[in-house]
Amino acid sequence: MDLRHLEYFVAVAEELSFTRAAARLHVVQSGVSATIRALEQHLRAELFERGPQRIALTDAGAALLPEARAVLDAAQGARDAVARVRGGLRGTVHVGAMTSVTILDLPGLLGRFTADHPGVTVRMRAAPTGSAGLAQALLDGEFDMAFLSDIDRPHTGLDIHTLARVRMMAIVPATWPGGSVTLERLAERPFIDSPAGFGNRVVVDRAYAAAGLQRRVALEVVEIGTAPEYVRHGLGVAIMPAFSVPADDPGVKGLPIDGPELWWTLSLATATRRRPAAATRAFCELALNYVRIG
Repeated sequence: MDLRHLEYFVAVAEELSFTRAAARLHVVQSGVSATIRALEQHLRAELFERGPQRIALTDAGAALLPEARAVLDAAQGARDAVARVRGGLRGTVHVGAMTSVTILDLPGLLGRFTADHPGVTVRMRAAPTGSAGLAQALLDGEFDMAFLSDIDRPHTGLDIHTLARVRMMAIVPATWPGGSVTLERLAERPFIDSPAGFGNRVVVDRAYAAAGLQRRVALEVVEIGTAPEYVRHGLGVAIMPAFSVPADDPGVKGLPIDGPELWWTLSLATATRRRPAAATRAFCELALNYVRIG
C-alpha cells in the first residue's frame, strides 16, 4: 500500500463515483478502478458496494476513510516542511462555504490567494444543509476549513475563530407600521426562513424558544439573500442578518427587533484533530482581511 492507493480511495469515497474521482485526480477511470481493486486485495476487504447506478462505502471502507485522511494529512505535513525550506506552498485546500454571505469577499480572497500561491489549488463547495452540514463535513475530513455560522450543538471537535458578528433585523413589507417590532408581533405572520441547520435559523429558533413563543415557518429558502423577495410578495416576514436587508427595494424594509438583540456570526473553523497544512493556514490567515462590514 502506498499514498497513491489512499489518495485514490479518498477521492472515490468523497465523490462516490469512479468517474468523478478520475476527473478530480486527472487520471483515466480504469486506473482508479485498478488501484482500488489492488487496495482491496491488499486489505482483503471490499471497500465499496458497487451498483449499476451508484456506489457506497462498506463498513470496512467507512472505517478506513478517517485513517486514510489522517495518513494523507501527515504526508502533506511532511511536504509542507520541505516546502518551507525550499520556498513556495504546494497542495490543495478544500474549503466549505455558505451562500449569499456578502460580508465575506470570497472572489477577492480567492483571487489574492491564487496570485500569492500559484502552486496551491483551492476547491470550494457549499453544503446544502447549511452550517450544520459544513461542521459535520469538517469533522468527517471532507474540508480542510470552512466558513460557517451558528450551529445547534456545541462546537466539539472544531476550532472556531469568529470573523464577524452582525445584528439581525426583521424584514417586513414596506407598509408595516412603526419603527421597530417585537418577536410576538412577527409571530402573527408566517415566516420565510432557512432550513433547519442553517445559522440564521438556529439563532431565530433559539430566540423564540427563549421567549416561550411559537412561530410558523411557511417557506424555507437556502439562499438567504432571496428572503426579501418572498416578503415583498406578501408571503410572510423574515428575520435575517442586516446585510440581507436590501437598501433599494421599495417593497420591503428592515426593522430593529425590540427585546434581546439577535446576532448572526461568521466564523472560520477547522477540525481540532487535524493539523492544518501550511496552505490551509495561509488561506485562513488571508481570510481575515476579506471580511467587510458596513
